[in-house]
Amino acid sequence: QVQLVESGGGLVQAGGSLRLSCAASGRFFSINNMGWYRQGAGKQRELVAAITSAGSTTYADSVKGRFTISRDNAKNTVYLQMNSLKVEDTAVYYCNADGRATIRSISRDYWGQGTQVTVSS
Repeated sequence: QVQLVESGGGLVQAGGSLRLSCAASGRFFSINNMGWYRQGAGKQRELVAAITSAGSTTYADSVKGRFTISRDNAKNTVYLQMNSLKVEDTAVYYCNADGRATIRSISRDYWGQGTQVTVSS
C-alpha cells in the first residue's frame, strides 16, 4: 500500500510563503502522477496543481504565477512552493498520487491526510 505523508502547512500572513512536501512511503511498485488539491470551508475540493512522472505540470488559474509544483522522483516526493499567499488560499491541502501497489495491481488514487494552510490578512 502507498502512504502519503504531508508536511509544511501552517499559519502565514498574506503575501508570505509556504512550502508543502508530500512523501510516498510503504511498499509499492510505482508512483505516476502526483498533485495537490485543496478544500476551503464550504467549498468543494479542487485541483491546485499536478505533475506527471515526466515533469509536465498543470495549475489552477487562481494560483498560476504564484505556486510551483515540483517532484523528486528519487525520493518519491512532491512539493508545492506557495508564494504571494492570499487569504483565499486558506484551505486544507491534500496530496494525491496515482500508482500501483504491486506489479500486478491496477493503478489507483492515494490520498494524504491533509494539511491546514491558513493565510491571515
